[in-house]
Amino acid sequence: MTERNTTKATFTIERIYPAKPSRVFKAFADETSKKTWFGGGDEWVQLERAFDFRVDGVEIDIGRHKSGMVSAFYCTYHDIVPDARIVYAYRMTLDGKPLSSSLATIEMFAEGEGTRFTLTEYGVYFDGFGEQDVANREHGTNWLMDRLGESLKH
Repeated sequence: MTERNTTKATFTIERIYPAKPSRVFKAFADETSKKTWFGGGDEWVQLERAFDFRVDGVEIDIGRHKSGMVSAFYCTYHDIVPDARIVYAYRMTLDGKPLSSSLATIEMFAEGEGTRFTLTEYGVYFDGFGEQDVANREHGTNWLMDRLGESLKH
């Protein structure tokens, strides 16, 4: 029998971005803008995509990594306040196996000519995905937020 367990973790990522909150918000709300920074990078091939950015809307992003592993992101938006807040729940799988479920909150505040950005995530990692996967998720989310920041410079 497979061992059943969960690992729970919360992390917060903060950034100051060189763009107004409306531009940062658009990077999440507009499918073309989001494609410039969200995803697995150059060594990742997209297999499926759905994008419906609205309360109760669903976003799906599935792709194959260079290693052959397939990762899937299934998201539902729970609260959206333009230029200020996005709250969403998402689950991830690796090769079809449940990895985690998370609730995330993004908050954006004008700060000078830019945006003070805070992302807080509470995640539950399933059955053998534990502390190392929590560290990997935080690292990967930081990498994505860095890519977001780079996309806002253009």
